[in-house]
Amino acid sequence: MNKIETRSHRKLPNKAERHILFGSVEPGPKTKPTKKADMADLQNTEKDFLFDIKEVGISNVKYPVVINSSITPTIQTSIGTFKLTAQVNRKNKGTNMSRFLEQIEQSNNGGFQVDFTSLLQFSEQLKGRLNQEDVTIEVQYPWFFERKGPSSGSAGLNHAEATTKIEYKNKEQQRLSASLTTYVTTLCPCSKEISEYSAHSQRGKVTMEVTFTDDFHDYKVDWKEALLHAAESNASAIIYPVLKRPDEKNVTEQAYENPRFVEDIVRLVAADLYDLPYIEKFKVTCENEESIHLHDAIAIIEFDKTTDD
Repeated sequence: MNKIETRSHRKLPNKAERHILFGSVEPGPKTKPTKKADMADLQNTEKDFLFDIKEVGISNVKYPVVINSSITPTIQTSIGTFKLTAQVNRKNKGTNMSRFLEQIEQSNNGGFQVDFTSLLQFSEQLKGRLNQEDVTIEVQYPWFFERKGPSSGSAGLNHAEATTKIEYKNKEQQRLSASLTTYVTTLCPCSKEISEYSAHSQRGKVTMEVTFTDDFHDYKVDWKEALLHAAESNASAIIYPVLKRPDEKNVTEQAYENPRFVEDIVRLVAADLYDLPYIEKFKVTCENEESIHLHDAIAIIEFDKTTDD
């Protein structure tokens, strides 16, 4: 390789001098304690700090997680985004943020499990470490599941965005909730009705947010699969990762046979969630990414079984 010729003969200061040029200074005298036991702990100061804080903690923490699923792949690793908070009353200044992360590391015993049983145990341990009245744990992660083409059987992986949440006070007082967002195909009933042939379709994003009953664990169900089925079974058609020509024909015809407005989707999904005995409250949102409009279409239903007449 030939040596690159350059006409530059600029002489640069050495690295230490460059650092000084850009603002570095010599270390000053060190007078404060270096041992943890001797350091001031401002967060544990006790005074009247005017107001209780509902939640304080850490968010947007990325960490590897293990997901158990009733659909192939039954055990999978993913990336969880954590939000961990605790209540702080007005007599305490704050909380020790490092303890949240320490508890995550301590709970990573061969993989951090994000099922409710494991997260309840994590919540109890975190509450003890923080010495607070209650804690809230929220973990969001992509959940993968296999989908086979309806005619060819060609397999591939779809994914949905799942969120698991626990509001924990003690073993008797806790609230479990979750959400799942997935995509489906929707075909416009109006387009089908008024057109001589064809009808426009779009991708619909369905989000289901649910609160579980106190006896949720007795049902031993995979809530992810249940919510996914509620969305997919009520759509015009399912979205597949791999489609051969016979599959495409099948999906196109199925969508034409099952036209759905956003209003139809949220009502049908809501009916499925209403039928599930371990769901107490729910919110269903459908957003259609319209194919012949610049805007999207959206519909939302919220329902609380405990207040239903």
